[in-house]
Amino acid sequence: MRWFVRGDVDGFFGLALDNVVQLMLMVGLCQFVLGFPPELIYGRILPGAAVSLLVGNLFYAWQARRLAIATGRTDICALPYGINTVSLFAHVFLVMLPAVFAARARGLDESAVAIIAWQAGLLACFGSGVIELLGATVAERIRRASPRAALLSTLAGIALGFISFSFLFRTFAFPVVGLVTLAVILLTYFGRVRFRGGIPGGLVAVVLGTALAWGTGLVDPHARPDVALAFHLPIPVLGDLFAAWSSDQLMAYIAVIIPMGIFNVIGSLQNIESADAAGDQFPTAPSLAMNGVGSIAAALFGSCFPTTIYIGHPGWKSMGARAGYSILNAIFCTILCLTGVMAYVVWAVPIEAGMAIVLWIGIVITAQAFQATPKAHAPAVVLGLLPGIGAWGVLMAKDGLRAADATFSNELIPAFMRGGTFIHGAFALEQGFIFTAMIFAAVTVHIIERRFMTAAIWCLIAAALSACGFMHSYVFTAKDAVGAFGTPAWSYAIGYFAMAIIVGSARWLTEPEPLNQSH
Repeated sequence: MRWFVRGDVDGFFGLALDNVVQLMLMVGLCQFVLGFPPELIYGRILPGAAVSLLVGNLFYAWQARRLAIATGRTDICALPYGINTVSLFAHVFLVMLPAVFAARARGLDESAVAIIAWQAGLLACFGSGVIELLGATVAERIRRASPRAALLSTLAGIALGFISFSFLFRTFAFPVVGLVTLAVILLTYFGRVRFRGGIPGGLVAVVLGTALAWGTGLVDPHARPDVALAFHLPIPVLGDLFAAWSSDQLMAYIAVIIPMGIFNVIGSLQNIESADAAGDQFPTAPSLAMNGVGSIAAALFGSCFPTTIYIGHPGWKSMGARAGYSILNAIFCTILCLTGVMAYVVWAVPIEAGMAIVLWIGIVITAQAFQATPKAHAPAVVLGLLPGIGAWGVLMAKDGLRAADATFSNELIPAFMRGGTFIHGAFALEQGFIFTAMIFAAVTVHIIERRFMTAAIWCLIAAALSACGFMHSYVFTAKDAVGAFGTPAWSYAIGYFAMAIIVGSARWLTEPEPLNQSH
């Protein structure tokens, strides 16, 4: 098998577009949501992302070439690889943004706020990478112990709230750009059609969206970025990573780091299986281990965002892509990240031009939660969705309170209750909601299957997490309601313990309904 074939060009455009959209999101969220200065984004975060994208893409290209030599085949397609979309949003909204609010509440200046939030992101990325690396040896056990509905619905809740709803609002804020590009994406990815000439639908959407953005005045032609086109060498940031590790930030965000790391392992494992189904049997352990190495490398050199093995291998393979498309993607993304060019890409190609693609990603992740689980487990999927959507709703409520310059305190609780909103329950649900979603879905699956003792064990896990403060425990600061990890949430622990007793006793206290009984 040659290193480069004609199909690698088509595959490169598709994979590179995916990665560029992630990089645009990364820059946009860091700049406009977190308030990071350009020197931090272009001098530290993007060079770190370049290291992770370079080492991973080159490894998977080499792996494909090696498998081709071992099997004597010429049709091996490298595993697609890049920035993890869901982790990108999770780390911004569930780790770094709370760190921003906490630092501001302490009266720190904006430069110090940015450094603290960045360090929290580094810690989350490093932790995720370690879990991915260790998970290479136990991924199968994790998957067997956790019902698929529990894993996928939790991921879908994050995707539906923090990705789909956010970009749906943005679509309707700029309808000319948003709806037109959405139509292109729906045609291409859901209608399963291709534009004449084999032009990728994602590329059509971005080009058309960019043209509309410039034509409607969404882009300010005079607002050129104040970033020099210069080479930014990746520099290790061990001191900043150690500073985050030695602070109290690990315990504050461990309820996000651990579940997201596990999800990354399972998601990558499923994509390796997808490649296997397409005829390319890559060894599981080294494939997953490299994914973890990529995330660790990202954190060591300044990026806060883990990498992952992408979905879509069968699609790139059907295009004729082999090993070369991964190499081309590595070179292209490295140039963008190390030279400052990304600043001009973000200016010239606004995120609105590619937001339909991100919206599609959220829709696909949510749909998969139903499609890839047994039909009888659909109620468990719905229950697993709710905490993620609820956490996103809490974020919206908090943004509204901050916009009104309200002070966060216990006085909010009766004020919200007068309107019928139990905001204290929402704040409690937000803390450790990833654990909550996973446990609720798992309990429901085992109840559906009448494995009552196993369901009770999951309830006891929830009780233990609540007793340790990993779930539902929070305190007010001046401008936020933050997790009080280490402070027991006893009422919730007692509630989950009571659930365990009720569910575990069902074997003796209940009897199954007749199968033909109608309701």
